[in-house]
Amino acid sequence: MTAQSTRTRRQRDPRLDFFRGVAMLIIFIAHVPLNHWSNFIPAQFGFSDAAEMFVFCSGFAAAIAFGGTFIRAGFWHGTGRVFYRIWQLYTAHILIFFLIAGLMIAGNVAFAEPNYIGRLNLYFFFNETPKALLGLLTLTYVPNYFDIMPMYMGALLMIPVFMALARIDPRLAITFSVAVYCLNWLFDGGLPAHPDHPEIEWFFNPFGWQLVFFTGFAISRGWLTPPNYNRQLMAACILFVVAAAPISHWWFFVGYADSLPFLADWREATLPWQAKTDYGILRFVHFLALAYIVVNLVRGREHLLLHKVCHPIRTVGQQALPVFLLNMWLAQLGGMVLDQLGRSQATWALVNLTGLAIVVLFAYLVTAIKNEWWRKAIEEKSARRAERDSAASPAGSILSPAE
Repeated sequence: MTAQSTRTRRQRDPRLDFFRGVAMLIIFIAHVPLNHWSNFIPAQFGFSDAAEMFVFCSGFAAAIAFGGTFIRAGFWHGTGRVFYRIWQLYTAHILIFFLIAGLMIAGNVAFAEPNYIGRLNLYFFFNETPKALLGLLTLTYVPNYFDIMPMYMGALLMIPVFMALARIDPRLAITFSVAVYCLNWLFDGGLPAHPDHPEIEWFFNPFGWQLVFFTGFAISRGWLTPPNYNRQLMAACILFVVAAAPISHWWFFVGYADSLPFLADWREATLPWQAKTDYGILRFVHFLALAYIVVNLVRGREHLLLHKVCHPIRTVGQQALPVFLLNMWLAQLGGMVLDQLGRSQATWALVNLTGLAIVVLFAYLVTAIKNEWWRKAIEEKSARRAERDSAASPAGSILSPAE
């Protein structure tokens, strides 16, 4: 690789790795069954949650990974890279389903209760395996716990259309994303998630969630420019986020339903705007407000995210896909441990801290494997052998071969 190509290579944005890493750690905590610690994750204090962070960062990263290929190598090469990535995600989705299903079977065999197959509602797969297996392979059977990967694949599938429109005008691509979102709400779009119940849809509707994905994509490509710091806008975002904390929390309405009955009515009326499946607009606005606050707090201080203290989180963010897959499996294992030990402050701390430590160590392991650490060992061993051979040979003799 030339020095020029090294200089022109785009540097990793520490904000991307850091916040994607934060999202991965939160996702582990959120997926441990009956986890007390999940009462303190961002989802409990606003309309949006770690899913938005993950999808936005995935869109931002996808623009870096694929956008340049579309521009430098052409449309079909870029499309090929996108489809190859979708294939990777598809095989990972199938693999993690069977790994978790196997874990549920092991739990049922090892313990009398609870029923782990029932916990994830996998009765259909085990009772009607041929039909369920076909549905699993065609993504027409998507149980709730396994729903974010299909949505991610659906968003990636739209990238070629997005990039084709952007070649004409980036504003056209952005309009396409907004139009898909609006049409999904207008016509109640959705994809079937159960072969016997067509009314059950993918929990994460890609036609809705692509809005946050392509927002990250467009910002990464420079087609959307976030607003600069503005005191009034900052105050409005903070006010909205603070007001959303109690309003979005169910227990707030339970506690104040009698004294403030209009709050329950307001919540009922705005539930569609908070919907996770079709991606309610309140979730999007809340995420944008949070992002504006955080970006402005970090602006000019990005170097702090490069501190060694943040390195474990950044490493987790750099290995988002394998870490996410581990999260899904490890969270269920953590739930089993809690079931058998009992749930207390001590056992919650044990499972959560141990799980988070495993996630971080796994991220470092994946990084080492991708960096092919064995090559360095081979090179060092070869260098030592060369030094020994050089020292053993009569190098530097004053006699020439002719003499």
